[in-house]
Amino acid sequence: MPPKKAPAQEKKTILGRPSNNLKVGIVGLPNVGKSSFFNVLSDTDLGKAANFPYATINPEEARIPVPDPRFDWLCDVYKPASRVPAFLTCIDIAGLTAGASTGAGLGNAFLSHVRAVDGIFQVVRAFDDAEVIHVEGDVNPIRDMEIIQTELRLKDIEWVEKHLEGLKRGGRALGNNSLADKAKKEEIATVEKVLKVLSEENKDVRKAEWSNKEIDVVNGLTLLTAKPVTYLVNLSEKDYIRKKNKWLPKIKAWIDEHNPGDLLIPFSVSLEERLARLSPEEKEEEQKKIGATSALGKITNAGYQMLDLIRYFTCGPDEVRAWTIRRGTKAPQAAGVIHSDFENKFVCGEIMSYDDLKEHGSEAAVKAAGKLRQQGKPYEMQDGDIAYWKAGG
Repeated sequence: MPPKKAPAQEKKTILGRPSNNLKVGIVGLPNVGKSSFFNVLSDTDLGKAANFPYATINPEEARIPVPDPRFDWLCDVYKPASRVPAFLTCIDIAGLTAGASTGAGLGNAFLSHVRAVDGIFQVVRAFDDAEVIHVEGDVNPIRDMEIIQTELRLKDIEWVEKHLEGLKRGGRALGNNSLADKAKKEEIATVEKVLKVLSEENKDVRKAEWSNKEIDVVNGLTLLTAKPVTYLVNLSEKDYIRKKNKWLPKIKAWIDEHNPGDLLIPFSVSLEERLARLSPEEKEEEQKKIGATSALGKITNAGYQMLDLIRYFTCGPDEVRAWTIRRGTKAPQAAGVIHSDFENKFVCGEIMSYDDLKEHGSEAAVKAAGKLRQQGKPYEMQDGDIAYWKAGG
């Protein structure tokens, strides 16, 4: 008898909204440099940067181009009339203060704005400046990170307790027999587990182990601590250039202990603001002179990866464009990002990889090498695929 096939491994469901249109929120205490960072990142002055708490009240939104050398190379090859890179949507959110979970400061509005995003850039202040007041009186990034973690957790606990109460009220008459009753009991058990993670284990929801069934329930709760976080440590220009700051090792140790695996990126808003005022040539010259480069490209890419986003390209003389999709997206849904008809009437995709095009030099050479593949509905898109879609009439 032929050997039995090993069962296919269940694909892990992603924590968070099942969408390609995802957003990152810039979060932190007041006066840590959030709005100034948003302004240099988005090359705008939408974010209200001011030396007092709650200068930002309504969130501002900007689409930030994600740097990608592959996109630049494709534009050089195809010389298209139009070039559209991948974008990351960023939201500048008002500063959070201790007590926000109970409504202090702009508490409830702030937390609803965090709930509406899919990932968090947490800006942490590690620079001293007598001119820029700190809402807590002095600069202490560890205390600031603990305030934010505590407030987000407390709000999640309140949210989950309320939800659990409603479920239990509706579940009093549950029998054991029907599938619906069984599903309801499983949902209650998952929500109880969420509450235990938050209140007894003192962990963020994203740091616990969840099965796919549980993730479906967790995603329905839209929890603040289920969102991925990248820590952006705002240093003085001097500290950033010399790559030294007394707080950095302590911040790294705190992340390793409380949220292991989360990314830490040091940067300097004051340097970024200075570089933003220069022409591209002057900027390159200045970076060479000081021996340090802008961190904005690195930060944008980190946000894109944090949300499990990848991109595929469509190329031609009219346009080279990067399309943003979630990792694990199948071909018809990837085509649907361009137009719903491409998904609904999907026939197949002609797909080659960026690496193959770069190696062989032209589409004709890729085809001659047998590397242009026809892919059907089950195909899972890979980062850097170049696609031509065929759809029915």
